[in-house]
Amino acid sequence: MSSLCPFAKGASVGGACPMKSVNNEKQQAENENKGDEESNPSDTVSPKCPYGFDSHTFKLGPLSCMICQSLLYQSSKCIPCSHKFCRVCISRFKDCPLCGADIEKIEPDTDLQVVVDRFIDGHARIKRSHGNADATEVKDVPKTVIYGDVSMERGAFLVQQAMRAFRGKNIESAKSRLSICAEDIRDQLQTSGDTPDLCSQLGAVLGLLGDCCRAMGDASSAVGYYEESVEFLSKLPAKDLELVHTLSVSLNKIGDLRYYDGDLQSARSYYAKSLDVRRNAVKEHTNLSSQVVDLAISLAKVADVDRNLGNEDVAIDGFKEAISWLESLKLEPSEAGLEQRRQSVLEFLSNQLAEKEPQQPVATV
Repeated sequence: MSSLCPFAKGASVGGACPMKSVNNEKQQAENENKGDEESNPSDTVSPKCPYGFDSHTFKLGPLSCMICQSLLYQSSKCIPCSHKFCRVCISRFKDCPLCGADIEKIEPDTDLQVVVDRFIDGHARIKRSHGNADATEVKDVPKTVIYGDVSMERGAFLVQQAMRAFRGKNIESAKSRLSICAEDIRDQLQTSGDTPDLCSQLGAVLGLLGDCCRAMGDASSAVGYYEESVEFLSKLPAKDLELVHTLSVSLNKIGDLRYYDGDLQSARSYYAKSLDVRRNAVKEHTNLSSQVVDLAISLAKVADVDRNLGNEDVAIDGFKEAISWLESLKLEPSEAGLEQRRQSVLEFLSNQLAEKEPQQPVATV
């Protein structure tokens, strides 16, 4: 699951879920710290989340699971100590992670879960009025009313919680949060149309939902989410490298699932589409080393399927082209992580040429 926030480049849409960048959040925080040094033209005061659920001051609170460090999902309490966790998280333990007491049984805490669900539902949807409280009200002049963010944008908030849950191996929780986020964006699409920001956000979230389904072993649903992600991302100009990367990865993941299912022709079709996306990206950004590595990975995937289909000569040509791209790549000392990727792919390609036997496809990057 990618750690990139799909709302990093979004824009606010009316009074619904605003999608501003993380940089804007940081700037907002800096402006708030200036106090009265500068006057805010709209007299808007950014409300704060009472539990610290925002990008700057996140802390574990009474609505958090101490195991996955995300908001509680299917809240459950240990008996007899009564400490509370997500059901999936605590089911992996025999002793309470907080106090060490033997867990005799686990009971659902529906009352606490209702509170958590209400908190999620209301997040970023608090209606606030702004203006000078001491000023005399002028008759028939409407007040400025906005839907202020409790701490951070609702979409980014939900994705943040989903990623925390996913890293904590609570996939059901992650999927639930992402589903709410996708529903929010779909609602906005109905009123605002297929704007680039909304399409990119929905495409990214659908890709994350595909990752959740894949982790849960639901390949059919994963393919459905990946395909829908591709549908929305394909509507966007192929200039944003993050979107291009997300699009190509979704195509590769569909290809992987088709590959493992034995449908090699379908797998090759998706790998080839991803390869086309990455070839175009290299043409547009010839100086970016990461694009070259991605291109080599797509070449390797297509060549691997060609070999399995019996097209040995075509496969060898593909492997050799990928090696040529990687060997021509000159990396700076600061690009140690990318160099590790390059060496890993080179090793795979060299083994393919040496052994000339079908292997598992190189991992999606």
